[in-house]
Amino acid sequence: MIEARRQQLHFGEGLIAEEISDLREEWMKHADQVLEDEQLVATVYEALAKRSPKSRTRGRRGTPAEVVMRLLLLKHIRNWSYEVLEREVRANLVYRDFTRVGAAKAPDGKTMGRWGLALGPETIEKIHARVVEIAQEKQVVQGRKMRLDTTVVETNIHYPTDSNLLGDGVRVLIRAMKRIGEIAGQQGAKLRDRSRSVKLRVLEIGRIVRTKGGPNRERLQQGYEKLLSAVGRVLGQAKRFSGEIAQGVKRSADVMQQAALEGLRKELDTFVPRVQQVMRQTKQRIFGGDTHVAEKLVSIFEPTTEIIRKGKASKPTEFGKMVKIQESENQIITDYAVYEKRPSDSELVIPALDAHEKKLGCTPRLVAGDAAFYSSKNEAAAHEKGVKRVCIPSRNTKSADRKREQKKRWFKQGQKWRTGCEGRISVLKRRHGLRRCLYKGNCGMKRWVGLGVIADNLHHLGTVLAARKN
Repeated sequence: MIEARRQQLHFGEGLIAEEISDLREEWMKHADQVLEDEQLVATVYEALAKRSPKSRTRGRRGTPAEVVMRLLLLKHIRNWSYEVLEREVRANLVYRDFTRVGAAKAPDGKTMGRWGLALGPETIEKIHARVVEIAQEKQVVQGRKMRLDTTVVETNIHYPTDSNLLGDGVRVLIRAMKRIGEIAGQQGAKLRDRSRSVKLRVLEIGRIVRTKGGPNRERLQQGYEKLLSAVGRVLGQAKRFSGEIAQGVKRSADVMQQAALEGLRKELDTFVPRVQQVMRQTKQRIFGGDTHVAEKLVSIFEPTTEIIRKGKASKPTEFGKMVKIQESENQIITDYAVYEKRPSDSELVIPALDAHEKKLGCTPRLVAGDAAFYSSKNEAAAHEKGVKRVCIPSRNTKSADRKREQKKRWFKQGQKWRTGCEGRISVLKRRHGLRRCLYKGNCGMKRWVGLGVIADNLHHLGTVLAARKN
């Protein structure tokens, strides 16, 4: 049964609150008051109640929605894993009080991971929107200024090479077929384990690539021919196993075991097309010389990962998703977005203005961005919406009037304020874990980014309110 808040305190919790009253960080005291908001708790409660039709009224008492929300946000505020979060909350009285766990037993890390799945991207967006509303109510954000930038949040994959991707595919398929054999016994086709030969081929290709003076193209092609041949045979076996489960050749009398077989068949049917795609792109690159394959797959586990190049000297190529970060006064992030396909930065200005007006109810007086966001159409549309100062430079202009405009004091001050967006992204990556997403899939990426953004907003909201008190 799901509760919004804890109905009964444990003995001694009053003493805990008294003992740690002077140990909290300044921002934490005010963030604690923000998280007391009824609408925030109700949003999490509604999401948890959808896990089962009778969650509101049946079953043993679960962890209250308020505690769930605070634990998940503390995880991203500190950039901890679920295991570290469990350990720190168990051992630290300040965190017990902040998360409202109190004197009760700290939840298990795996349980907290399931809560994260229950709070989908839509719920996270509602929580973020409410935190921005609270910031506006407390006059931390007025909405007079807006700045935006984009960054890449990487997915949790290794650096993709064709040989390693083929090795990953074989490992997954053979592992699934072994489990099928354990359940179904000797019925149907027999598995021939080619994982060792595939591994040797991958290592051989790696040695050829690292050869001094550059790889020998003929030897490299021969190595890939052997690897592709072995992978093709594994794919043929996987298709036969899947077909035999569908036809009832491989089956089990036990209902649970049969359900496991069906799950393994779905796993095979999921990964076989991905491995086939890797084989196609490998043949086109190695034997056809085509390095720009359409819809290139860089991970069989995270197939939606994009190859993104933003011109960074330290990391010219990144593998992940493009994310927009949009800020207003006092470094409060008023909007964020994770894009399915990388858009051009110049396409984001007008939607960003619409999002600003929707969330804060006003048009910003000043809009700032880097040169990638510039277009004459964007500038004209922003002025039509009521923006007085558009601080987005055009570096390709030959107009003397435009050059004079970009040298004015207000323009330079706007660009100076814009550079804070670079710092905000750096903080999000270092302090809140947005350098690499550890959740899976598109939904996981949106949850990871959303929770990191809310964590940063809470930290800054608490810091600004604490500074006012002093």
